[in-house]
Amino acid sequence: MSKIVVGLDIGTTKIACFVGKKNDHGKIEILSMGKSESLGVKRGVVSNIERTIHSIKLAVEEAQQRVEGELKIRVVNVGVAGQHIKSLQLRGIHTRKQVDEEISQSDVDVLIEDMYKLVMTPGEEIITVLPQEYIVDNEQGIKDPIGMLGCRFEANFHIITGQVSALMNIKRCVEKADLEVKEIILEPIASSDAVLSDEEKEAGVVLVDIGGGTTDVAIFHEGIIRHTAVIPFGGDVITEDIKEGCTIMKKHAESLKVQFGSALASECHNNEVVCIPGLKGRDPKEITVRNLARIIQARMEEIVELVHYEILNSGYSKKLIAGIVVTGGGAQLKHVKQLFEYITGMDTRIGYPTEHLASTNSIENLTSPMYSTGIGLVLKGFESMEKVGKVLDPASPGKIRTHGEKNRGQIFETLLKKGMTWFKTDDE
Repeated sequence: MSKIVVGLDIGTTKIACFVGKKNDHGKIEILSMGKSESLGVKRGVVSNIERTIHSIKLAVEEAQQRVEGELKIRVVNVGVAGQHIKSLQLRGIHTRKQVDEEISQSDVDVLIEDMYKLVMTPGEEIITVLPQEYIVDNEQGIKDPIGMLGCRFEANFHIITGQVSALMNIKRCVEKADLEVKEIILEPIASSDAVLSDEEKEAGVVLVDIGGGTTDVAIFHEGIIRHTAVIPFGGDVITEDIKEGCTIMKKHAESLKVQFGSALASECHNNEVVCIPGLKGRDPKEITVRNLARIIQARMEEIVELVHYEILNSGYSKKLIAGIVVTGGGAQLKHVKQLFEYITGMDTRIGYPTEHLASTNSIENLTSPMYSTGIGLVLKGFESMEKVGKVLDPASPGKIRTHGEKNRGQIFETLLKKGMTWFKTDDE
């Protein structure tokens, strides 16, 4: 049986479940997809447990109906975002005793494990530790140190932290929906796998994922992630602005944004008018498309300026040859590319999650930017599987059997050491 990975994107506006396998050419085929309206999540954080569980169940049930054979969706990779996510840049040092022996994977693992022992602010937990580059006896800029000789072994790390309560609430919702968390992955990192090419990451690129509740930023240079940030504004704030600015209901505001919205008012004709049905017995309301665009542009400018601040703050603004890639549901807004280019002065393109997708996928609209995170979670699942040799047991599709060395650098393993059960197999 082929290896199967399930990605669960728990977003502010939607919850989407993707079931994927890898074909003979190394491309991902999405076998099934289900989505539902997200009713219990605000700005990437669970605000209502019961509603979130219900939404997860609906999305998983829809995905399950489309799956052929006896495969049962049970183990999932979950995306995490939210304003509570923070990142740090730190250096770890390990002095090796066996100087005459080559640096091995175990030496790298020791460095990573040491970073997990850092004392965090109360209520915060390290989600993941990402090695950037290694230093062997003061020789800098080493990407793969395995096989080298040296005594002083160092590495620069990009460390991502989040609130324990927010992570535990996501885990609780997934478990109450009769699923198991295999891995928790930062959403912009997942999205980057789906929409960015290796060439762009090497040249230097900014990924901007505009979701419903948050806008996630990830900066890459020389193939290494250099900076991550979460901006607490997204498509929902724009909808609220339209609702208040035009004094209409939220469902009408969302429809206006999707069908007629533009990020540049100057690109809209002043004589275009949209008619909104009035409330019981009241006359319909007329709104010009240009006025609608002015409301949207004001908020989009704020989001783009905050993204630009993060780019400048990263210290890599002059090294990003590939410019900006915009993805997520907000990337579907008309003229958003032009607004990014105007404010930042950087080349911009819209990112579609087709970088590693097989062309045989039959699910319609799968290449929409709004599905970048979900497809990226599937890709990350395969990446982890290849690293640690995890394969699905053909006799029991939901069961995972582990081969090879222990998986490191994952949040559930860190929490397991503290007595919290994040991941189980039937053998335990």
